[in-house]
Amino acid sequence: MTTLWITIAAVAVASAAIKAAGPVLVGGGDLPPRVSSVIALLAPALLAALVVVETFGEDQHLVLDPKAVGVAVAALALALRAPVLVVVALAVVATAAVRALG
Repeated sequence: MTTLWITIAAVAVASAAIKAAGPVLVGGGDLPPRVSSVIALLAPALLAALVVVETFGEDQHLVLDPKAVGVAVAALALALRAPVLVVVALAVVATAAVRALG
């Protein structure tokens, strides 16, 4: 198994443990709103961190390659409120174009 899959499995287990810890520790009562908001934001933050590391990181250095162009195009398309399928298609086309030209 590669390091990436081990990391994904560890994040999945940690996420499940964090989500299970609240009801177990509180005993069926509601968690405080502040704790609930932190737990709700943890998974997207971890996913974003994994995307950034896999897109821009290589051998402990910042790398700007065709993947970075695809992510930038996807971010722009999302900012313009394009549908997700269009965002993915634009990112794929942009990445392929940069690879073909470079």
